[in-house]
Amino acid sequence: VQLQASGGGFVQAGGSLRLSCAASGHTFSKSGMGWLRQAPGKEREFVVGIDLNGDAVYYASVLRGRFTISRDNAKNTVYLQMNSLKPEDTAVYYCAARRLYSVSDSPSRYDYWGQGTLVTVSS
Repeated sequence: VQLQASGGGFVQAGGSLRLSCAASGHTFSKSGMGWLRQAPGKEREFVVGIDLNGDAVYYASVLRGRFTISRDNAKNTVYLQMNSLKPEDTAVYYCAARRLYSVSDSPSRYDYWGQGTLVTVSS
């Protein structure tokens, strides 16, 4: 299973970025997917998860309203649209997949991980 995240970069506070994660090597359309992040010196934390067909989405409460997850099963890709970015959003963002179809907010319940993409938000 390979997950290739892209789209990270440097942005000023208030700006936007769109992350993409291309999946291969597993049945993407049957997997719950998620984005998680890890800031310097902090533990990895859940950002948002989505079930196999997008009917169920779960956001970390502090991010609701600014971040939006979506998926395109025809392209085996999941996206994270991030708006109104803040310096505290600076982190490496990881795309992750589950063997199960459901959504989860627990990092330990994700079975496959991508390499991460760095997002840096300046004040």
